[in-house]
Amino acid sequence: QVQLVESGGGLVQPGGSLRLSCAASGFSFRLYTMSWYRQAPGKERELVATITSSGGSTNYADSVKGRFTASRDNARNTVFLQMNSLKPEDTAIYYCNARSSISARPYWGQGTQVTVSS
Repeated sequence: QVQLVESGGGLVQPGGSLRLSCAASGFSFRLYTMSWYRQAPGKERELVATITSSGGSTNYADSVKGRFTASRDNARNTVFLQMNSLKPEDTAIYYCNARSSISARPYWGQGTQVTVSS
């Protein structure tokens, strides 16, 4: 069955870094656009970063541009989110998302908690 499993979250001080991973299985990963979303307490889920199926193009929310970098390894069916210069407002649950024109609906992971606090 389809699985997206995020990892790498945790507690980090402001200015610190974390690298999130999302391991995919059960579908043709290389054909899917992958995205990272986040949801902070009391707020709606927001799109953070997107990377195309080949990895050749990325897009970022204005709030994370220059600090976050999405990448993927299609040989390992894994997508990454490198987060640098973290701020308290980056605190949220981060979710991995997969979507493709060949699929009727997107797939979601269970999320990983990122907390930025001193």
